[in-house]
Amino acid sequence: MDLTFTPEEQAFREEVRAFVREKLPASLRHKVVNSLRLTRDDHVMWQRTLHERGWGGPGWPKEHGGPGWNAVQQYIFEEECAAAGAPRLIPFGIKMVAPVIMAFGSPEQQKRFLPDISSARKWWCQGYSEPGSGSDLASLKTRAVRGLDKDGDHFIVNGQKTWTTLGQHADWIFCLVRTDPQAKAQRGISFLLIDMKSPGITVRPIITLDGAHEVNEVWFENVRVPAENLIGEENKGWTYAKFLLGHERSNIAGIGISKREIERLKRVAATEQKNGKPLLEDPLFAAKIAQIEIDLLALEMTNLRVLSDEANEKAPGPAASILKIKGTEIQQAITELLVAAVGPYALPYKAESESDEEGDIGPRYAAGLGAHYCNMRKLSIFGGSNEIQKNIISQQLLGL
Repeated sequence: MDLTFTPEEQAFREEVRAFVREKLPASLRHKVVNSLRLTRDDHVMWQRTLHERGWGGPGWPKEHGGPGWNAVQQYIFEEECAAAGAPRLIPFGIKMVAPVIMAFGSPEQQKRFLPDISSARKWWCQGYSEPGSGSDLASLKTRAVRGLDKDGDHFIVNGQKTWTTLGQHADWIFCLVRTDPQAKAQRGISFLLIDMKSPGITVRPIITLDGAHEVNEVWFENVRVPAENLIGEENKGWTYAKFLLGHERSNIAGIGISKREIERLKRVAATEQKNGKPLLEDPLFAAKIAQIEIDLLALEMTNLRVLSDEANEKAPGPAASILKIKGTEIQQAITELLVAAVGPYALPYKAESESDEEGDIGPRYAAGLGAHYCNMRKLSIFGGSNEIQKNIISQQLLGL
């Protein structure tokens, strides 16, 4: 494929760059580029800003309310947003359940759910992982039993989901549930859309190592779900789940973010000193940065190939596993070097990462690095652990 951007694509890049420069509040950019915690309102504000411009669903076709961009335009958009310090789009609605609804949902479901996703009127979370069913997702045990009574066709859901990211904000959750316990594991699963306000749902926070409330447990106790919220066919949910996971893994690559973070790393390393010289001039440290840049360039080429396939209406497939592995390894490597660069100033992380007030210990740019480092450890685990991704590559790409 030709990786040279055309004059039209360069003009599009300038259009995106100008828009983000005008619309992104400086306070929000400051939070993003310094790894400070974002609120629900921060994310919703930026999503609605994009929606008003017609860019709420960057990967969506026009018939579903998107801009109809091709793969290269989507890539440029994400790269420019990341470079400018815009918040990463919360993927659960825009990039995960929306493509499933477009591909497998009914016209009624598309009309009902997609506009509220693009406009951020509804916040979605993901109900995949369970205790004992993370990487071995097909072993999930949350049950959904279908019934018919005077109130209509419905499912009764019982079980537990865990590691539900930002579930405390969610209006809706998309869930994998077991609807045929007698069938082979992958064949007895269905894909349900569930209103989080339904009686019987309990959300319990899980406080992570960095002191943040980002993930949750979600419990279902006799939760009644209308059958009209079933995506596609009953017991065919594994097919839709794999389709969704492909989009999740390609999204995790985070190439634009890594580019921005490498520049941040260079600025920090140019300020910190080692043996009387800028750390950036230390040959060993500089070599580590160079290796990350080489790996990132190779990943970028692979990502463009995957996006090209998506533009030709091909699902991301097992190649998305490569993006997931290398993308997360690169992001983790950058945070490791950032922490190494500031040394002990990365340790006092909690209060400093939540505010920008006086009283920081060490340079201001070190305040959020400890929490950021801890948070990035999850990248190689969620979305299917990197070990599982290597199995997928060996089986489906290499035929081993």
